Amino acid sequence: MQVKQLKEDGLNYELEITVGSDEIDQQVDKRLAELQKTVKIQGFRPGKVPMTMMKQKYGKAVMGEVLEAAVNESTQKALSEKDLTPAIQPKIEVKSFEEGKDLIYTMNIEVLPKIKLKDHKGLKLEKLVAKAGDKEIDDALERIASAQKASEPVKDDRATKKGDIVVIDFHGRTADDNKAHDGMHAHGHHLEIGGGQFIPGFEDQLIDKKVGDSVEVKVTFPEEYGAAELAGREAIFDVDINEVREPKEAEINDEFAKSLGLEDLEALRNAIAEQTNKEFDSFSRMKLKKQLLDALDETYDFDVPEGMKELEIKAVMQQVEADKQQRGIEEEISDEEKGELEAIALRRVRLGLVLSEIGKGQKISVADAELQRAVIEEAQKYPGQEKQVFDYYSKNRQALESLRAPLYEEKVVDFILELAEVTEKEVTPEELTADDEDEQAETKKKAPAKKKSSPKKKDGGEKAEKKSEKKDDDKPKAKKAPAKKKAS
Repeated sequence: MQVKQLKEDGLNYELEITVGSDEIDQQVDKRLAELQKTVKIQGFRPGKVPMTMMKQKYGKAVMGEVLEAAVNESTQKALSEKDLTPAIQPKIEVKSFEEGKDLIYTMNIEVLPKIKLKDHKGLKLEKLVAKAGDKEIDDALERIASAQKASEPVKDDRATKKGDIVVIDFHGRTADDNKAHDGMHAHGHHLEIGGGQFIPGFEDQLIDKKVGDSVEVKVTFPEEYGAAELAGREAIFDVDINEVREPKEAEINDEFAKSLGLEDLEALRNAIAEQTNKEFDSFSRMKLKKQLLDALDETYDFDVPEGMKELEIKAVMQQVEADKQQRGIEEEISDEEKGELEAIALRRVRLGLVLSEIGKGQKISVADAELQRAVIEEAQKYPGQEKQVFDYYSKNRQALESLRAPLYEEKVVDFILELAEVTEKEVTPEELTADDEDEQAETKKKAPAKKKSSPKKKDGGEKAEKKSEKKDDDKPKAKKAPAKKKAS
């Protein structure tokens, strides 16, 4: 094999590689000899088929196989010989090949830069810390109490109004054929009028009614309704109002705590304090990590592979567009926003390469047991769907690697923090969580619902519910080379 460098332009290289015809012929003969032992051709015993017949019958197929292997093997040897690590998959172009002659091809590659690591010992960082006080605990208790939707029966004989909770029996049928469908009936259902639980028009027709009333509710199922046999069709529901209740503020006391599975109010307050402090610890870690990344960004300045930068820009753009779509924002990304996002992408790639180089130098790795724990944690975010999550990661290697990359990154960050001089500064919870909206994006996805035909709202598709995740838009993605797939 011969390697000739045709071009070097920054991180871009072009190599010409020649694989001798004698080497290719040897590999073809070797492969045919292996096949000769097992191939079955009428008139010949296994292992006795003449080589001339083997070449005539299988020569072209074997040649293709050998050429592919020759290109892969010679590419790796050439990269090793030149001490080059590709940033993305090299581009191969065959210049010439004929049977009995040399294989000549070119390889265009973008390589990872050579990074000279600095001494990070003594790096000065400040960690903001806060503890949950009575105010934070009281605020959390109020939020929990308001979410409990406690109610009590209406005492006077008044008509229903918006905000009331009615206990109803309902039986439905499609209007065009007078046919009942599965799920179009229920008994003792609690429905908040105006809560938007049922399809538009249903709840409004229960206003100004009394206990004992029977109401014929006429509605039209939305075109995008989840049950295809009902989408866009008119329906009639016979509704009996059995009870009218009104919201009641939950009293925050020992009984309230017991309704949540705690022993008493003090135990509930302790549990809230513990959870709140965990959240504050997460904020502290996030802000400390950002300080560290800012320091690394100021320390290192080098060219990054254009291909990696373009891939990262594309990923960042898609993330922003998806976020806008989720929030119902139709405006396109402006030129000013594109410039900011390109800067973010460049920073993420550069810092990812730095973290990767530090991790490689320290032989940092993610053990299979750690990766398994990450899969378990991910599955716990989808109650009732754990098996589907495990199956997804067991069958999708790329998805599994998407869990490994952030674990690797956090281990590298931990290593640098051990070297750094970190001082703690006590701040208020408001100071700790300030500018949170600028640094994080939260996404909420709804869990897939079983297909029903009740008047409840449907989104027309199955959406997995994932607990809110905090994401740093400026977070780098540690990269490991060579990178056939982008590590995130």
